Amino acid sequence: MDCAGPNISNILYSAKEDYLVEILLEAELFSTDQVEDARGQRQGTESVVETLIRTGQVKEFDVARVCSVNAGREFVDLTHFTPPEEIVALVSLEDARRYRMVPIGFDENRLQVAVSDPFDFETLDSLNHVLNYDVDARCASPEQVNDAIGRWYEEAIGGSAASDDMIVVSENAGGVGPAQPEASDAPIIKLVGQILRESFTAGASDIHIEPLEKSVRVRYRIDGLLHDVANHPRNLLTAIIARIKIMTGAMSIAEKRLPQDARIQLRLGEKDVDLRVSTVPTNHGESVVMRILDKEALKLGLPQLGFLSDDQAIFENLITLPDGILLVTGPTGSGKTTTLYACLNYINKPDRKIITVEDPVEYQMSGINQVMVKEDVGMSFAAALRSILRQAPNIIMIGEIRDLETASIAINASLTGHLVFSTLHTNDAPSAVARLADIGVKRFLIASAVRAIIAQRLIRKLCGECKTSGELAEREIRILNVDAAQMADASIMKPDGCVKCRATGYKGRAGIFEIFQIDDEVRHMVNENLSTPQLRRQARELGMRTLREDGIRKILSGMTSAEEIINVTMSDAS
Repeated sequence: MDCAGPNISNILYSAKEDYLVEILLEAELFSTDQVEDARGQRQGTESVVETLIRTGQVKEFDVARVCSVNAGREFVDLTHFTPPEEIVALVSLEDARRYRMVPIGFDENRLQVAVSDPFDFETLDSLNHVLNYDVDARCASPEQVNDAIGRWYEEAIGGSAASDDMIVVSENAGGVGPAQPEASDAPIIKLVGQILRESFTAGASDIHIEPLEKSVRVRYRIDGLLHDVANHPRNLLTAIIARIKIMTGAMSIAEKRLPQDARIQLRLGEKDVDLRVSTVPTNHGESVVMRILDKEALKLGLPQLGFLSDDQAIFENLITLPDGILLVTGPTGSGKTTTLYACLNYINKPDRKIITVEDPVEYQMSGINQVMVKEDVGMSFAAALRSILRQAPNIIMIGEIRDLETASIAINASLTGHLVFSTLHTNDAPSAVARLADIGVKRFLIASAVRAIIAQRLIRKLCGECKTSGELAEREIRILNVDAAQMADASIMKPDGCVKCRATGYKGRAGIFEIFQIDDEVRHMVNENLSTPQLRRQARELGMRTLREDGIRKILSGMTSAEEIINVTMSDAS
């Protein structure tokens, strides 16, 4: 590796020669007689100080130390010092050479660098902008800075700082930001920026950066499925993780033994995006998952959630009731939180006070008071609920009902004139009654407070660019139990695959729903302690469509495929 760089024998400090000689004379590094002798020994454009160093009358290290003190900079000795590789990777080899400096540490969100010229004030003033960090500049001898550039970059990142293979960004970033980074960007900054831009452009819901034995695997979750997108050299893991932690402004890059959680807020093109970042130690190093929270999701209307017109009318009526509890159920990742946010967005009006209790607050919504649960300081769901009821809200959203205390407060709130939204983890809507009873809620309270329970799943929608007309196979008709009458006006479509959907045939997701309304007849059944299967049968008789039946309607409307509904509703035996 070519590590040619700064040393006093081939560059002159930015300070004028007379001033430099004067401060070194005051420090008694040499005498006036030595200065006069050096003037007669100069070679070419060599300065007096350079001549004194070349002839061995003064040490470069001592000159650098005195200059540093005079300029008000802390002096550092790099002789036996090598920073962690994640620190080295924060500055590119190109920038280190160009600005004659090296990174030496990171503390309190400030990047510490050692510069070779303490009098180059123009460069010092521009480093914050150049490196995209708040910079704390120290000083080291030019010879040591030059040596460090060679040693650290060769040993820590194997010259990859100058490698284009690692930092390639596509020519068209889909309008979410500049596709070609500036040459001065550090390579790890480029790489992480590339990952963020590409994942957002691809419509990913989360990014997984996973350490394997010999590589670092990057995967995006798109429409619910994970896709391998890249494998990077194993020695880049620490630097990638460090860059992500630094972007949060809240994670410790030194802590690698414990899980950490934080957020990143950034702007990609014209969109504001939040990332929920989670790290966890594994046997091969730290694993990172970044959940992408696109604020555009807050603007989703009920049709965009996947409701067909008749179910949308039912749902709109439910979420505008004056009181009671509306529960949304389903497993993790079924879109419950998105549905609740869409509800709040729909009913958010100036004459209503809405308060949420969440763990964590995923989206920040204008006009809504959002409270984040902090168990470590005693701010549990129940504690938060007790407090916010004194705030006289009209509508309350609880991220999840997890225990009897939370459920009891929610029920009392609903019975005293509040509309309460919350979620439960159950497979179908009628099972929510048994779940509430299991955590200790009296059945007469369930019957009195709960207005409706909505179970949901997310299905992949067919790509609008490449879907083609088709027919249901005999096997699909048999499994789904579709009759001829339903097929009469059907618009069956099949997945194909194109560039826009990454050859999957699907792009985007919507919900399928099971709406279980609690009317007087159902309240009687709940009070009579009917089992979940009995409740389900009665609900079906009263007109409740199952998840699979709602899915069939979306097959027949051309929204999705039979294969998708069969896979998603495999547990639906009805």
